Amino acid sequence: MAKRAARRKPKSKPKVPFLRRVRRWLFRGLALIILLMLGWIALYAIVPVPTTPYMIAEARRLGGVERDWVPMEEISPHLQRAVVAAEDANFCLHWGFDMEAIRDAIEDGGTRGASTISQQTVKNAFLWHGRSWLRKALEAVITPVMEAIWPKSRVLEVYLNVAEFDEGVFGAEAAARHYFGVSAADLTETQAARLAAVLPAPQARSASNPSDFVRRRAASIRDGAATIRADGRADCFAN
Repeated sequence: MAKRAARRKPKSKPKVPFLRRVRRWLFRGLALIILLMLGWIALYAIVPVPTTPYMIAEARRLGGVERDWVPMEEISPHLQRAVVAAEDANFCLHWGFDMEAIRDAIEDGGTRGASTISQQTVKNAFLWHGRSWLRKALEAVITPVMEAIWPKSRVLEVYLNVAEFDEGVFGAEAAARHYFGVSAADLTETQAARLAAVLPAPQARSASNPSDFVRRRAASIRDGAATIRADGRADCFAN
């Protein structure tokens, strides 16, 4: 009896069903992607953003781009306030999405934009340009995560260093030198307002040779910048 027992083959482990294995690998792959994305976001919270997908595409198309990263303290407060006033006056008050602006955009039939500086930073730093639902979905997921990890001043710092101000001209430093021959730290109120006024259509507008529209918009932005400075809506990034 002992010999017969010894001759019995060990029972083989039951095979995991194919669909269960697929689900397991999909879950592991998704978990890895999430971890990599969190690491990427955390890394950009402390190191300069080296480049972006859009910069790479434009460099290939144009044969190169103008860009020079500078820290927040080397960017004129005039430009900081002007860009916030122009693009996202409630930047200091929201968590990545301006729900009031979104409601206003819906009421206007979607004819006006409602993207915050936080959303634009995510699009510029991590994603690609375009109107696909996939990009918008990723933007909606990444934006609150970035807001939870980065201070507001960092969000604005990155935005000011990756935004396009003219064809192939990225960031405040390159834009200041390209248009006015000065550093980003030395921009005047008028120059800063004109730089902000070319957003979000930099390839169709000029800060150094402004159209009547850009002049009017720049004047309005100067007023808006003074307003957010006075009412505290610039406190989250002011030095």
